[in-house]
Amino acid sequence: MNGILADYYSKAVERAKTMVMDDIDKYLETKEDIPSYEQYIRERGQFIGQIWLNAWLNATSSHASINEKVSYLTSKGFDVEGVKRKLINQMFRNEIREEESFDVICWLDTKFLIQKEVWVQRYKKVRESHLCKKAIQIERESKRKLFLKLEYHIEQLLGEYYEEFYLYIRFLLGSQLAIEIEKQGVIQPMEDVTFSSYLYDEQESAYYNYRFVEEITEKYERLISTYLFDFGPNWLKNHLPSNLFDEYKESFGKPLSIDILKEVSFEPLADLSYEIFEDLLNELMTDLIKLIDIPFDLEKHREIFNQDIMERKRKEIEEQEKRQRQKEEEERRKEEEKRMIEDIFGMEYSPPPSRNIQYILHVGETNTGKTFQAIENMKAAKSGIYLAPLRLLAFEIYDKLNEEGVPCSLKTGEEEKVVTDATHFSCTVEMFHEKDYYDVVVIDEAQMLADKDRGFSWYKAITKAKAKEVHIICSFNAKSMILDLLGESDVDVFEYRRDIPLEVEQHLFRLNDTRKGDALVCFSRRQVLETASELQRGKRKVSMIYGSMPPETRKKQMQRFLNGETTVIVATDAIGMGLNLPIRRIVFLENEKFDGTRRRRLTSQEVKQIAGRAGRKGIYDVGKVAFYSDPKTMGRLLEQEDQALHGFAIAPTTGVLEKFQKYSRHLGLFFYLWDKFKIPEGTKKSPLSEEKLLYEMIEGTIVEAKLSLTDLYGFLHLPFSTNEPTLRVQWKQKLEAIVAGEEIPDPIIKESGLEELELSYKSIGLHLLFLYKLGRATEAQYWERIREEISDKIHDQLKSGIQVARKVCKSCGKDLPLKYRFNLCDDCFYEKRSRKYQFNEWELRLK
Repeated sequence: MNGILADYYSKAVERAKTMVMDDIDKYLETKEDIPSYEQYIRERGQFIGQIWLNAWLNATSSHASINEKVSYLTSKGFDVEGVKRKLINQMFRNEIREEESFDVICWLDTKFLIQKEVWVQRYKKVRESHLCKKAIQIERESKRKLFLKLEYHIEQLLGEYYEEFYLYIRFLLGSQLAIEIEKQGVIQPMEDVTFSSYLYDEQESAYYNYRFVEEITEKYERLISTYLFDFGPNWLKNHLPSNLFDEYKESFGKPLSIDILKEVSFEPLADLSYEIFEDLLNELMTDLIKLIDIPFDLEKHREIFNQDIMERKRKEIEEQEKRQRQKEEEERRKEEEKRMIEDIFGMEYSPPPSRNIQYILHVGETNTGKTFQAIENMKAAKSGIYLAPLRLLAFEIYDKLNEEGVPCSLKTGEEEKVVTDATHFSCTVEMFHEKDYYDVVVIDEAQMLADKDRGFSWYKAITKAKAKEVHIICSFNAKSMILDLLGESDVDVFEYRRDIPLEVEQHLFRLNDTRKGDALVCFSRRQVLETASELQRGKRKVSMIYGSMPPETRKKQMQRFLNGETTVIVATDAIGMGLNLPIRRIVFLENEKFDGTRRRRLTSQEVKQIAGRAGRKGIYDVGKVAFYSDPKTMGRLLEQEDQALHGFAIAPTTGVLEKFQKYSRHLGLFFYLWDKFKIPEGTKKSPLSEEKLLYEMIEGTIVEAKLSLTDLYGFLHLPFSTNEPTLRVQWKQKLEAIVAGEEIPDPIIKESGLEELELSYKSIGLHLLFLYKLGRATEAQYWERIREEISDKIHDQLKSGIQVARKVCKSCGKDLPLKYRFNLCDDCFYEKRSRKYQFNEWELRLK
């Protein structure tokens, strides 16, 4: 034997001996009669030889290191330098097969052939051990089958006597619940409350805690299990077949004890506990807690249980019938609702057929003279009406026509100025009456047709006007929508382009870049006042324009700019609607606006509408546009083509209200039906949010009871600032006075500051709305003079310079720019951050 493998050889020998002796034991234990040693060798000789080979290969190939294998192969004359490990292992395994083998049979002969009695003793020992194991296995299998039989009978009994178990557990649980409810002092009604609702709905609504609900549920599941495990095993002992007890005693040599029964019945009782708990969830609490007063008698409780089931089924049938009636009633209600909606709204909002009217569509960009051309046509007619989007524009045309010798009356919601012998009118679009006839009707800013809140006023004016000619003024993106609306009517289209080019400045605008003739545009009153205040501190003379400013004040502010008293205008986007001023440059201080729902980037049309006010022929032959930020992106909006507008707005009409009154005079129902009404394709529905807000204030009050539906809706539809809480209160007080037959309260007037003056102006405006609606024009003239005085005071304050609270650093008090986004200056911010960093570093060192 090679010296390198000598140690492995001895280990292989010992392993082979052990394996052969194991094989002998397995051979002998299955023989009922003792076989001879020679018989074993004949039958197993080939396998014995294989045993050695397996032991040898395992001892060497698996345990010898790669170095030992290399040394062995080298000693055999192999050159294995550079040979891969896999090939070395293969060569080594082949070579060691040729090594001298251990003669296992010779070794066995020395043990058993010569010493026959050793073979006999080996057989007896192995055979006895085998039979003992077999007997234990048979006994275990017998006991296992007995336990399975026990479990089967237990499950059968529990199923057969389920109702008995259920009734007893029902009694115990009901008694427990009654005691708990009495201790807790629960006063909530238990009628129609199920055990399930008591556990889940009541607890969850009381605590809003799902984990707590789970704990409560587990509590009662454990309680039911405890009841069953307490009496179940003893009950089973009295009901199991007697032969099972005999078999158990015979198999185990002792009686079947309660402890064994508990062990065997654990899973069946646990399953039974779950089933009973699930069935109890459907029980009514009143049925359960009453059981505490009824001692348990199986037949008595079975009778009570059956009565409870019958009563529950009766209630279920009643409930089903009730639900069916409700379903049928709901279906009838929906059908009636559908019929009402069709009858009330019907074809009211379908575009009108072709009409014998000449329509002239003036389409163009801002500041291109399209409104001028339409007004010239109206001036030349015997009668005419101009419909404006803003009171200020209505005022402007009213003044213009009268100055040019064309008598013109003014009518907005808050004022009426009647000029003797006037056949022309300048009105806000909401004042249009479809029954009046004019030779020429001019409808300005008709792209507002798509506005969801006000657009219906334009729709009504365009489709209901009675005239020889109707001039419609709009932007390019509204052209296709208006043509679709006019259908087959005779329409002439005139397009207008700017003569004065717009030039976008690429550098960022800063406030100290402000020059004469600039109009600075932002999108809130506060921003207008702050910007104007900062410019005034820099000795600039500023005019201001914003939406809530009185039209008279706005006109005076514009006039100051026209007269050269001021050199700069600071305005909201109200400047984009028809205000023709000699503006050199439009400056956008913001690129976003709040649209009532969210802050969003300006659209291309909005940028064009405002930027188009820059330039004035003969004064500024180029209109300039500048931006406070992102001039490249905003400049592209000026160049891109606008997306065409789609969907004109609809709102309730007088006809709709008249049809509704056939069914009800409750406006709450009307608003409900309006929300349910599926609008025609291509339209937008006004949300009536302001009307609903006001209606909530008087719903169900004497005001609603005494006013007709048409009158009430008219008061809801008054055009005033409903976002001002004090104005809403005044509106309600005036209505209450009207229905009580009392004098309507005077407007609230305060003059301590600019905001109070503006609110007082709005308060008088609301008062005037009521006076004109009630036909009290003479009294209205007095309040118009008061309002004009308020307007003058507002103008004086703006003219003398406004004081807006300075924006300062909250840490050091240093002045900050008004457009600065933060309340800390840069120095204080970095100092604070530095201190925080140093503190954190110190804290880490301590740790």
